Amino acid sequence: MRIPDFHQALADLGARPCHIGRINRAWLKGQPLDAGTRHQKGEHYFPLAVRNGLPPLAAQLDALARIESQHPAEDGSLRLLVRLNDGQMVESVLLPRDGLCVSSQVGCAVGCTFCMTGKSGLLRQLGSAEIVAQVALARRIRPVKKVVFMGMGEPAHNIDNVLDAINLLGTDGNIGHKNLVFSTVGDPRVFERLPQLQVKPALALSLHTTDAGLRAQLLPRAPRYEPAELVALGEDYARRVGYPIQYQWTLLAGINDTQAEMDAAVQLLRGKYGVLNLIPYNSVEGDHYQRPSAERIQQFKRYLHDNGVLTKVRDSAGQDIDGGCGQLRARAADVIDHSRLLRRQQSAAGNATD
Repeated sequence: MRIPDFHQALADLGARPCHIGRINRAWLKGQPLDAGTRHQKGEHYFPLAVRNGLPPLAAQLDALARIESQHPAEDGSLRLLVRLNDGQMVESVLLPRDGLCVSSQVGCAVGCTFCMTGKSGLLRQLGSAEIVAQVALARRIRPVKKVVFMGMGEPAHNIDNVLDAINLLGTDGNIGHKNLVFSTVGDPRVFERLPQLQVKPALALSLHTTDAGLRAQLLPRAPRYEPAELVALGEDYARRVGYPIQYQWTLLAGINDTQAEMDAAVQLLRGKYGVLNLIPYNSVEGDHYQRPSAERIQQFKRYLHDNGVLTKVRDSAGQDIDGGCGQLRARAADVIDHSRLLRRQQSAAGNATD
């Protein structure tokens, strides 16, 4: 379901824009759709046809996204494995300080070599209502005042649905525009369309290295921007909207944590209106990438910071539960595939006996 489909269904019931707005706000708060306000009960506000039609619509919305499992971590985050109506699963993450990371796709087509989600490829897009449903689910657990589109998927590859979700969250969802963060590897459509929006989100760009050749290896299907060109586009957008760009840099031991990279990063980012987020790699068993030592991480941060680049270390939420992006879904998919294999084997054995 897309948000316009939901709104059209309400209009078909006879809901006027004022009714649709109140229903949106109730949904996005995680409340019943017919919730009233402190001064006016829902039954005194909504027309009878709308009140009668809300329960089946609410059931459709509830079916869009359901929590399959919850995984609390020591850092205060809570990873949610979310089952969609067709059985596919995505991940949302409740972050410390009232943040939420949402997914925009099942899988991803960019194929970042250090990302578990990218290894599955793209399975399907999420509709805008499925994206927003992740916020409604999370708000039933705890407050959400910031939404970052940094979960599974490349938001620019599902840009219409993501922008519809951002528009709703930035209006009826009561989330400040700078607290809606659109993350991308650098799709040209982002730089064309975001400046035209009424709700202009903050922007996070996946940089990861100053070396164009290395970036092409790490992000094999990302647009082929020179890092300096990507930074210039980010700088232009940041200046337009008035809040700093976020550059994402997943730290990989011996690959992009070298002194040469530090020096080049200083030359590229010093004086820019932005912040560099260092994300130490979340190592998994059998992976050829490794997380740098704690000493090296701090050395990288201090060197850039001391040379004029605002730098922060942003550990991926859920380090202690092996909960990096896509890992929960991958484990759940392995369980499902194993169960299917067992059923096929049992069925084959039964047929052989017959």
